[in-house]
Amino acid sequence: MKKRKKLGFFRSLRFRIMTILIILGIVPSVVVAGVLILNYENRAIANRSANVRKQCEIIGNLLIQENYMNDTASPIVSTRIEQLANIYSGRVILVDRSFRIIKDTYGTDEGKTLISSIAIQCFKGGQANGYNRESQYIELAVPVKSPEVKQVQGVMLVYVNADEINATIREMEQNSILIIGINIVVAILLGLLLSRMLVKPLSRITKSIEDVTDGYQTGEIAVQDYTETALITEAFNKMLSRMKLLDDSRQEFVSNVSHELKTPMTSMKVLADSLVGQRGLSEDLYQEFLSDITMEIDRENKIITDLLSLVKLDKTASDVTITHVSINHMLEDIMKRLRPIADQRNIDLILDSFRQVEADVDEVKFTLAISNLVENGIKYNVDEGWVRVTLDADHKDFFVTVQDSGMGIPEDQIERIFERFYRVDKSHSREIGGTGLGLSITRSAIAMHHGNIKVASKEGEGTIFTVRIPLSYIPEEVNK
Repeated sequence: MKKRKKLGFFRSLRFRIMTILIILGIVPSVVVAGVLILNYENRAIANRSANVRKQCEIIGNLLIQENYMNDTASPIVSTRIEQLANIYSGRVILVDRSFRIIKDTYGTDEGKTLISSIAIQCFKGGQANGYNRESQYIELAVPVKSPEVKQVQGVMLVYVNADEINATIREMEQNSILIIGINIVVAILLGLLLSRMLVKPLSRITKSIEDVTDGYQTGEIAVQDYTETALITEAFNKMLSRMKLLDDSRQEFVSNVSHELKTPMTSMKVLADSLVGQRGLSEDLYQEFLSDITMEIDRENKIITDLLSLVKLDKTASDVTITHVSINHMLEDIMKRLRPIADQRNIDLILDSFRQVEADVDEVKFTLAISNLVENGIKYNVDEGWVRVTLDADHKDFFVTVQDSGMGIPEDQIERIFERFYRVDKSHSREIGGTGLGLSITRSAIAMHHGNIKVASKEGEGTIFTVRIPLSYIPEEVNK
């Protein structure tokens, strides 16, 4: 359990906010400290080099005056050179044109030949200097020459100790580390405070959602602290409303199923009790009672059959068996099969095909959908009326319209006709054997083909159903 909490914290918004603030506190501090230290180092070395170079130029003039490059017996020049070396805790080496060392404040290399890159560069007319971080020395090469003679007579190599500069840099680094540490602590404290403030509304949302889940809260949640939390609560409330609507539909569906299944059972029970409770009934009366029981059994069987069809259509699209068929022939077969039912009430069935249409459909489900529409057009029609089925297509979809001359649908009930067990005229529907599931089955079958169905109706004038289905079936996996 503890491990889960730890992992949860490291994946939480609070941890990420703290991490961002710590990074924002450390990175700028490190960058600023590094830049400041580097600038100080460069400026300190440059200033120290400039001061040493000025003194070297003064000594260089004295070297020319005393002809020290040819005769090192001058005590004044030697003293000045020793003082320069002592002041900066360094070393001074004086080299003539033949690269022979004529003066070394260490007294170890006099008379030896010195080949140095900065000395060579200096003899060529330039001033050279450098800084060695490992030995912590500043190295300078200053030319010794007379104003009257362009040729360089010698080079003064000066090695200046940079311990003071390095000590200051170390102190600055320590102070920088201290400042960065303070920034980290401040960033952590600030991160805790800000994350608590920012996450608190989300915690309230979580608590409200948990209360809704546990049943302690039934209304909408409202956390309007930020625009984001307001959007989240708005989206959740929409989802909650949709769930309540689905739950109400489910309860209504269960209630309707129970009622529809119970009604035939009650009728059969009453008829059976009548037969059992009465003696000496005539054979004709027995036949009448049994005929009524048979009708109720058939009605019960139709309801169960439609329910099973609806359940099958509610499954995933993987249950669809797609074949490339002629829609014209399918509609002709449907009209042929239903024509005897229409003839019983002298209703004309008319099929208009504007073109030959071939498409990818599930033959069983598509036939079931169109058959329900045509059968409804027959059932809820007037005697000697008509039902017209038309077929047309474009480059992408095909269209089937089923129009009848029947009683029509009231405008305020059109939106509900696809609900399960919903019937516009319940007494008439029960009389003609309707279960209220046909249009739900039709819509589900059409949806499985990625199509849609629209209805237009006017009470007393008839109804038009328009079905649109793509000519080529594309599986849902490809669509995703």
